Amino acid sequence: MALTDRLLNAWYTGHPALGLLRPLEWVYRRVVQKKRARFLAGEGDIYKASVPVLVVGNVTVGGTGKTPMILWLIEHCRNQGLRVGVVSRGYGATPPSFPWRVRVGQSASEAGDEPLLIVQRSGVALMIDPDRSRAVRALLDAEPLDLILSDDGLQHYRLARDLELVLIDAVRGLGNRRCLPAGPLREPMERLNSVDAVLYNGAASDREDGFAFVLKPTALVNLRSGKRLPLDHFPVGQALHAVAGIGNPQRFFNTLEGLHWQPVPHAFADHAVYSAQALTFTPSLPLIMTEKDAVKCRTFAADDWWYLAVDAQPSAAFVSWFDSQLLRLLPISPLSP
Repeated sequence: MALTDRLLNAWYTGHPALGLLRPLEWVYRRVVQKKRARFLAGEGDIYKASVPVLVVGNVTVGGTGKTPMILWLIEHCRNQGLRVGVVSRGYGATPPSFPWRVRVGQSASEAGDEPLLIVQRSGVALMIDPDRSRAVRALLDAEPLDLILSDDGLQHYRLARDLELVLIDAVRGLGNRRCLPAGPLREPMERLNSVDAVLYNGAASDREDGFAFVLKPTALVNLRSGKRLPLDHFPVGQALHAVAGIGNPQRFFNTLEGLHWQPVPHAFADHAVYSAQALTFTPSLPLIMTEKDAVKCRTFAADDWWYLAVDAQPSAAFVSWFDSQLLRLLPISPLSP
C-alpha cells in the first residue's frame, strides 16, 4: 500500500501514530485561519467578478463527486436560460500558458482530466489557471456570461464568491476531523458553519445539516467507438477489471458491485497517468473505468474497454433551495416572472 493510501486509511479509520503529526497540524491550522481572516477583513488582492461566482468545493482531501455535481449545475442553470462558465485549477494540466481555454479536442495532459471531461460532456466555456481570479477575468473577457462556477477553490481566497457549496462523502464523512497532515481536513470543521450549503454524496435523504445527492449510473460507453449501451449489456455476475484513479476508488468499486457485477478492483492514484501496458491485466476480461479515467485512455483503448457514465441527482429540497439562490443572485434574469 502506497504511503498516501496508508495515510488516507489512517485519517478515516484511526491510527495512534497520527498523534505525532499534531504539532504540524497546529501550524497548518494557524496558517489557514489567518488566510481566511485576511479574506474576511477584505485584506489583500481579492478579485470581485462582475457576475455571481458559485464555488463548489471540499473541506476534505479526496473525491466527493464534484465533477458530476458541476455538470448537473451547468445543465440546471442552462435550463433556466442562464449562460454559464466554469473555472478550474486544472490539476496536472500542462498547457502552453495560463490562463488556458479548454477545448474538446485537447489532450488530458494539456487540459487536465476533470476540466476536459466537463467540456467534452457539456461544451461549457471553461478556463483553467492555478490563479482562479485570473481565470475568471479571462473567461469574462472571452464570453458573455451570467454566472461562473468555480470547480473547487473553496480555499482560494483571492477570489470573491457569492455562494459556497461544500460536498462531503456521506460514508467517509470528515474522518478523524483533524486538519492536514493529522487528518483529511483542508480547513477546520467549523468552516462548514459559514458555507451556504452542504451536500452529502450518497446520503439516503436530506440531513439537518445538509442536502442529499447520489451519483446514478446511466450507461456504459465504449472508449473506442463512443457507443452508449444500457447497463444490462453486462449480465448479472459479469466479471470485469475495474479501474479507478479518483479520490475515493472504493466508491466506484462499490457502485459496480451494486450493479451486480463482479469487479476485480485496480485502484490508482487520483489523476493517474495511464498506459496500455499499465492497464493490461490477466485474466482477459472486459475493462470498465470512470469517465475521468477514460479521457486519458481513448487513444490506446482496446475494443472491450468501457466507462460508466454517472449523473448527479440532488434532492428536491436542494433544487428548490438552489433556485431560490439563483433568484437572489440574479433578480433580473430569465428566472424572473
